[in-house]
Amino acid sequence: MNHTNVIAIDGPSGSGKSTIAKKLAQRLGTLYIDTGAMFRALAYSAHSNNIDIHDESAMKEYISDIKIQYQTSDGALIKINGKDLSEEIREHHVSKLASIISGIPCVRQFLLDFQRDLAKDRPCVMEGRDIGTVVFPTAFIKFFVTASIEVRAKRRLDQLNENGENSVDLDQLIKDVKKRDEKDTSREVAPLKVADDAQLIDTSSMDIESVLTKLVDLVKKKASELNVAIGMDESLNKSL
Repeated sequence: MNHTNVIAIDGPSGSGKSTIAKKLAQRLGTLYIDTGAMFRALAYSAHSNNIDIHDESAMKEYISDIKIQYQTSDGALIKINGKDLSEEIREHHVSKLASIISGIPCVRQFLLDFQRDLAKDRPCVMEGRDIGTVVFPTAFIKFFVTASIEVRAKRRLDQLNENGENSVDLDQLIKDVKKRDEKDTSREVAPLKVADDAQLIDTSSMDIESVLTKLVDLVKKKASELNVAIGMDESLNKSL
């Protein structure tokens, strides 16, 4: 499979990679794929249907009979069995559920196949935790976006407050971020790590515009070196 159209963005929870990836895709005129939303949706759906998400056999049986849709024509980010879960997956407790199922091999394989199919034959910016190491190890370019634990926890707090959720304080979020990092980096299946050929982007003291400018410049430089076009915007491709 040709992966030269995939821009991979990995990083820990709260690093800002989702916002960055979405805006980068807009700048480049490519598809944006949020793999975290897929894990969250599966976790939320399974939990809501009283599936034991700690039980691999139960999860394997569950995912064998579901239909997952991403960026549907009616504007939904993600649906499972026709139900729009775009809002529900952003609830704070869903992060813990997603962290649990992300360590189940059959779940990762199911979503890996789905993600590869989505990116087939079209340019995209895909973000997650193992895009550059497992899903698309030969991606066109790879970024690992990170920030300090304190900064990531504060960003998460602001996001929750904006959504009207005020039940979690900063100290608890710092603990949650640390615990999630430990779980993601130590799991046996596709652990979170920096790909050998990824470019590290620390956003702790950078605003979004500065990060985007840097990433766009790096993408243009790589495209120029390889003499390829990235993006569906013809004027952008010409500039590359």
